[in-house]
Amino acid sequence: MSRKAVFALFFLAVFQQAGAYGLTFLLPDLFATFRADEKTVGAMLLITAIATIITVYYAGHLSDLFGRVRTLGFGCFSIAVALFLFGNASSVGNQLIAASIFLGSGWGITYSLAPVALTGLVNRSERVRYFALLSIFVMAGFGLSPVMTAQLLKSGYDVSDAFYVTATLSALSGIIFLFLVNPIRQIALKSGTEPRSKLTLSNMRTVLSSRAILPIIMVCLGASIFAGMNNFQTVFARLRGLDYADFFLAYTVTVIFFRIILARFKGGSRPYLTISGMQYIMCASIVIFLLMGDSALLYVLVAVLFGIGYGASYPILVAVAADDANVDLVPQTLQIFALSYFVGIFGFPLIAGWMIVDVSITAMLVLIAVLAFIEASLALIRATVR
Repeated sequence: MSRKAVFALFFLAVFQQAGAYGLTFLLPDLFATFRADEKTVGAMLLITAIATIITVYYAGHLSDLFGRVRTLGFGCFSIAVALFLFGNASSVGNQLIAASIFLGSGWGITYSLAPVALTGLVNRSERVRYFALLSIFVMAGFGLSPVMTAQLLKSGYDVSDAFYVTATLSALSGIIFLFLVNPIRQIALKSGTEPRSKLTLSNMRTVLSSRAILPIIMVCLGASIFAGMNNFQTVFARLRGLDYADFFLAYTVTVIFFRIILARFKGGSRPYLTISGMQYIMCASIVIFLLMGDSALLYVLVAVLFGIGYGASYPILVAVAADDANVDLVPQTLQIFALSYFVGIFGFPLIAGWMIVDVSITAMLVLIAVLAFIEASLALIRATVR
């Protein structure tokens, strides 16, 4: 199989399973069908976060045992089971807990190992380009799944049907990854066995004491901001009389456009300065969202600016994490990077859900605006202080 065909199938599988995360934005609507609120959503996503953290730690062990690509396939099957259980749920209970665990396990594997698999297929100089391509397909998957759900609802289907459709796509992704095991081995840069990927307390300490600690901290902050803006966007839109599909479509198109540009961009000679500029734009988008009221035009503008700020800076951040890592610990660094991401993406909704129900939406948005300012400033400091 040609190199282009392998990458095409790899990215297709990534795209199909990425829709699963987009459906977490619809959990408030799904849970509302059995009278559960945003705090319950946050609690289930906390369970997902715990499962993810445990899985990311052991993802390298599974990768060493079964191979990276085969393990990716297993992760997709876990996601498929999770989505089916979510779609079939009719009350808060053990089924939702099991679904949350399967989702965390699946995403912990796929999100942490997909970049690691790519590092074995591309040269250092190609990392920003291919990480940008990877993130394009991830973004397309989870950005378009809420849009697909909105169309299904308009056509008379239930929100649970979107979970069943995406479960099927995730299962197909698992099959594709299993099919790609041998073709990927044949085009890998290094022949023979894969470098060891498992995490240990020793190499975790080494990674956390390296220059890569900054992007690891930043990705957790960014993921928290992203979760705060997106996981409850259906709630924000409903209260303001807006259509959440407009937000997700504008955000997704913006991110894909700028990540296509980034696929030809190396991040410049000062990538942290580029990241900083984009993330100050992200901070500005949240401030506008706080003040805009029910303006549909400003709603789309917020989505576009947030897409430029968060979405376009992310692949550069992944690349600098790999570049800042010790050469022999790149796989472990990227796994810890993914673990930090999931702490924010699945852990922060617990805080956000509590604030929305017991404090106010405004207070939650102020919090993520402050986090955005801090993250942008950290990047600026790294760019200016050598």
